[in-house]
Amino acid sequence: MDVTRLKDSWKKVAAYGDEVPLFFYSALFLTHPETRRLFPVSMSAQRDRLVGALGRIVSDVDRVDELLPFLQQLGRDHRKFAVVAEHYPAVGQALLHTLSHFLGPEWTPELAEDWEEAYGLVAKVMTEAADEAATTTPPWWDARVVWHERRTADIAVMCVQPEYQLDFTPGQSVAVETRLRPNVWRYFTPANAPRRNGTIDFHVRLVGGGPVSTALVQGMAAGDTLRLGAPVGDRLTLAGGRDVLMVAGGTGLAPFKAMLERMQAEMAEGGLQRRAHLFVGAPYARDHYDYPALHDMARQCPWLRVVPCVSREPARPGVEAGDAVDVALRYGSWTQEDVYVCGSPEMVTGSLQRFAAAGIPAERIRYEDFDTTSTSGGNP
Repeated sequence: MDVTRLKDSWKKVAAYGDEVPLFFYSALFLTHPETRRLFPVSMSAQRDRLVGALGRIVSDVDRVDELLPFLQQLGRDHRKFAVVAEHYPAVGQALLHTLSHFLGPEWTPELAEDWEEAYGLVAKVMTEAADEAATTTPPWWDARVVWHERRTADIAVMCVQPEYQLDFTPGQSVAVETRLRPNVWRYFTPANAPRRNGTIDFHVRLVGGGPVSTALVQGMAAGDTLRLGAPVGDRLTLAGGRDVLMVAGGTGLAPFKAMLERMQAEMAEGGLQRRAHLFVGAPYARDHYDYPALHDMARQCPWLRVVPCVSREPARPGVEAGDAVDVALRYGSWTQEDVYVCGSPEMVTGSLQRFAAAGIPAERIRYEDFDTTSTSGGNP
């Protein structure tokens, strides 16, 4: 397999932009119409994910150690879409047909052989990972909404009960699908540490144009059902034994609340003792949708400091003015703590830049990055 030839050919194909996924899915659905049911009704977002995932695979094809975990996670994650081994040849045929179409006379027998070998490796790793996962976990968990509360105009908090135990580590994320938006999955992070009764809390902000978040905020009620995927991610899980700084924007609070519950339980059992500093940002004080629960936790835990921050109104007693990261930097230098950041992509990017400017080493900053090349919210 000629890696350079693979990368060069993909670069030429990717230059055609949206035409590539449009041709690919047209070819796939025309030749194998049974695969259409695996995808959402609207394919607009899905097209970006295909190009992103293929780009990630091709760019790392000569770095197997980096590519292997990505492909294995893709294989495990695709189980929730009801993807089985028999679907992979159909996808491979559509991919080769797409490459041949856009490369024209540059599509040589040697290049075709390279791509067949590369895709064969991808399919093998993904199917083996899926088969291994099938021996220990289901493809998804059906769950019932126990209660649902609208905390603000665009934020809802809900508690769901999976039909059987869904094990996760605080800070991991879980894909969610609702019958109101079939075959569309989005990742949300449990806002609690695992409980004996198995219930899970989710904090959901309505994102403009977001089909799943809109349905979960506006369309859910107690008794409704959801599907949950297997937990993924480890960037926001607790690591090491240092004190921690947590900077949250909006519903980015969710993983930190789960992590703080885990820390509280560990300390109660005589485990690791450390301090936590949580700075929670929102535009206005009224947007601090979970403040009563945080206030109670801080009152119970002398090792925890909670600082609500507002960016669009003056400070008031107990509430600091400014973005959460700016307020945090006013409180300390944070050279000894592990730093965790969670919020919108823009909030995370801005926070990373300001922490870097403050001299905090990048290796001490942890954040989750679910982008279009990851397994978040995508289909096959």
